[in-house]
Amino acid sequence: MRVLQINSVCGVGSTGRIATDIDKILKNEGNESYIAFGRGNAKFSDTTIKIGSKLDNYIHVAQTRFFDKHGFASKKATKDFINKVKELDPDVIHLHNIHGYYLNIEILFDYLKETEKPVVWTLHDCWPFTGHCSYFDYVSCDKWITECHSCPQTKSYPSSLIADNSKQNYYKKKELFNGVKHLTIVTPSNWLAEIVKKSFLGRYPVEVINNGIDLEVFKPTESDFRGKLNIKDKFIILGVAGAWEKRKGYEYFYGLSKELKEDEVIVMVGLTEQQTKELPDNVIGITKTDSVKELAEIYSAADVFVNPTLEDNFPTTNLEALACGTPVITFNTGGSIESINESCGIISEEKNVGDLFINIRKVKENGKNKYSCRSHAKEHFNKEDKFQKYLELYKKII
Repeated sequence: MRVLQINSVCGVGSTGRIATDIDKILKNEGNESYIAFGRGNAKFSDTTIKIGSKLDNYIHVAQTRFFDKHGFASKKATKDFINKVKELDPDVIHLHNIHGYYLNIEILFDYLKETEKPVVWTLHDCWPFTGHCSYFDYVSCDKWITECHSCPQTKSYPSSLIADNSKQNYYKKKELFNGVKHLTIVTPSNWLAEIVKKSFLGRYPVEVINNGIDLEVFKPTESDFRGKLNIKDKFIILGVAGAWEKRKGYEYFYGLSKELKEDEVIVMVGLTEQQTKELPDNVIGITKTDSVKELAEIYSAADVFVNPTLEDNFPTTNLEALACGTPVITFNTGGSIESINESCGIISEEKNVGDLFINIRKVKENGKNKYSCRSHAKEHFNKEDKFQKYLELYKKII
């Protein structure tokens, strides 16, 4: 079996690591596996196809910023890529994030309809069925159900600084994405599965396959992380994100910082250099790291992992924290709550920083139960088990 995965990145970030984890399992079972990607450099796979160049990315960004036409640039890069796909002749094409300034969705889906090969599409967010945004819960928008227009989030990813093309984008996506003969949609969470069924993609079969993680990497790990930061005797409240923004609950850590005691500290991972300079004194900022070993050390050193996300699919940060023996506190939003139970986490009232603090103090008083957190992760989120389901799906649709 020959499988081609397509994603914006390869081996970095949550979606990039999911792609390379599937790639590894495929190869271990004697299959051929390739990953096509559009940005950065490939990691953890030696069978990759780069789509376009940095210049192509920049031009796509410009088309998005000025004309709100994300997904409709990169024509030459996509045509060249499709020629390579035809030569490769995969048995299954597995889409991940096809947004990200690197692919022309019109050219891609014209090919998918023409070739009639089995297609799996894992939705890591809501962009495929909206006219602009990747999430909409935060602004309580439901236009995506019937018709996107007058988008309230044009300035959010993929940001458009001038135009609002959300209505045209919505109808063009609806036209392009429907009509693929053998397409199966996968969502990592039940939350997103139910939303997809209400969208214009609802006519396709939808399966839920939770994200999985590498339990050999993400495990309770000894390190001198506390010593390096001179916080050996502190109660560590940890937050981790690929990029910190309002949707990820960035502001709630500011609220928490105002109530910290002398023996408590907040550590935030994934900040920009500018964000680290703006932090209160009792918040330690760390820029983004692609080292999973370093992440495991940080998760393990923390006393509690707090994820105040306002909208999310099925965040792997929750899984990584649990696997390292650290309990999770998250707002009652999206699919974030699906990764925990009462033995390893607490669900807080959405947008309620006071409730967050009450639950943090509960963990502080009771201590963290490393065994319960780790065993929950081992039972439910072992990547070998989760991504094996993709192989089963490939074989079924072939």
